[in-house]
Amino acid sequence: MKIYIYRYGSLCEPDIIDAFKRIGLEIVEESAEIYNKSIIPSESAALASSVLTKGGFAFAFTINFFPWLSDICQLLNITYISLIVDSPVLELYSNAISNPVNRIFLFDKMLYEEFEQYNKGHIFHMPLAANTSRTDEIISLASYSDKKKYASDISFIGSTYQEKCPFNNAVLSDYERGFVDGIINAQIGVYGFNFIESMLTEDMAEKLLESIPDHYEFPASSRKNIKALVAQYYLSVKVAEQERLRMLRMLSDNFNVDIYTGSDTSGMPDIHNRGFAKSLTEMPLIFNNSKININITAKSIRSGLSLRIFDVLGCGGFLITNYQAELPEFFEIGKDLVAYESETHLKELCSYYLEHDDERKEIARHGYETIKKYHTYDIRVLQIIDKAFPAH
Repeated sequence: MKIYIYRYGSLCEPDIIDAFKRIGLEIVEESAEIYNKSIIPSESAALASSVLTKGGFAFAFTINFFPWLSDICQLLNITYISLIVDSPVLELYSNAISNPVNRIFLFDKMLYEEFEQYNKGHIFHMPLAANTSRTDEIISLASYSDKKKYASDISFIGSTYQEKCPFNNAVLSDYERGFVDGIINAQIGVYGFNFIESMLTEDMAEKLLESIPDHYEFPASSRKNIKALVAQYYLSVKVAEQERLRMLRMLSDNFNVDIYTGSDTSGMPDIHNRGFAKSLTEMPLIFNNSKININITAKSIRSGLSLRIFDVLGCGGFLITNYQAELPEFFEIGKDLVAYESETHLKELCSYYLEHDDERKEIARHGYETIKKYHTYDIRVLQIIDKAFPAH
């Protein structure tokens, strides 16, 4: 069976390609966008069309959703499977989401509930996964010096979002600033439920969007949802920035913390900024050799579980993550991982598990076994194919 995969450089692509190959699929890859970030959709469409029109493909696949590829597959009557790994993915507002050839898999249940109505029976809820085949090998081959190099009491890998927050450029009135600050402070204190969008009126959403220079404009072939855009693409990132800065500052004030990031951490003089970590080679060793790995889910992920949760557990790492609504659906809190519900709670959990090695190691072991049993990419691709092509 032959499938077409259009790639743009997502970190998930190599892992899911490996999984497809392990179940015996023949892969035809298009990688032009990885090397040419200025490529435009019409050029990508021409590349895809030249291959897909030759026929013989069981389906086309992408990480995240490409409207132009959906339209091509609709014309050629080829099933198009897309696995959404980010949030928000603004391309989901495209009218192409309704194409009957689509099979769209969303890792966040609130995303699913938002978009399922636009293509009933063709949009599914599916959690993310880990590639334990790859990471097991990296960890098993690591030298003693490698393990020592990446050892930490507490580690965090990721951006603080200061350089990724376009809302920082917004020009706001005093009233608008106070309104936004109120939302930020309220949302930071609540885990498991994102209420930012519900706090916005259409009028306020329009005003806030207009205050942002060079803000996103929905294409003509999309459904405009200004409230969702402002809430998920702008305000949620601002909330994530403030939350991460507060949490990391608290942790660095109280513990020995390593952060792997390109973000500016000069405001946290006690934190050890170790620069970027290479995703495929260094991250597994960091996860495996840190006593505690911290996950702070971006607020734009409203209910689902971020890829980082699967990454850490799949490397046998001990994880303390913020509580998310879907966490109990896939993992047992206290047995697979640990979840915090406030800044004070996070501090208490770190103190406790740094002093209880056996409990920490047992939780890490159990979390790893849960990933191996239920959440590898090998398992996930079979689930995706079963849902995309149900037996009648």
